[in-house]
Amino acid sequence: GKTTLLQILGTLDKPLKEENYELELNNISLKNLNDKELSEFRNKHIGFIFQFHQLLPEFTALENVCIPAFIAKKPKQETEEKAKKILTFLGLSHRTKHKPNELSGGEQQRINIIRAISLRPKLLLCDEPTGNLDSKNTEVVLNLLRSVSEQINSTLIVVTHDEKISHSFQSKITIEDGQIIS
Repeated sequence: GKTTLLQILGTLDKPLKEENYELELNNISLKNLNDKELSEFRNKHIGFIFQFHQLLPEFTALENVCIPAFIAKKPKQETEEKAKKILTFLGLSHRTKHKPNELSGGEQQRINIIRAISLRPKLLLCDEPTGNLDSKNTEVVLNLLRSVSEQINSTLIVVTHDEKISHSFQSKITIEDGQIIS
């Protein structure tokens, strides 16, 4: 149910009972947008971070980071310069030409996060973003998510089964058997 909720919030899916549903972001009702409009809206306003990085294996780290900006038709040189600055800031400048299979799990997840925030989305949806990481990289990724969401003024929603992680956030919603229980 948690992943389904994120897919609905991210406009990748619709609830079974659409008549009882309203979804609005930045004062824009998303319920009646067509598929093309939803895709454009998602690209511009919503960042996705998944447990499994979803990096495209045929592209380098730099290219993976640039994909959302290229889809949004941003200038190539400007996009790549911004991506390189962020990669450098996060200690990944030496990995820009590496493909995902040449990166560690923590590096892949940081690339995934950079890609998700590259267009400064207002909503950042994270589905078990630390599920495949060791405790050190889990801490790095969580601190990065918090810091980035504050810097770009983005709402951060993290889905996790890990109680330790859920207790580290300001607000917590518990879902059990498809129902919000707290």
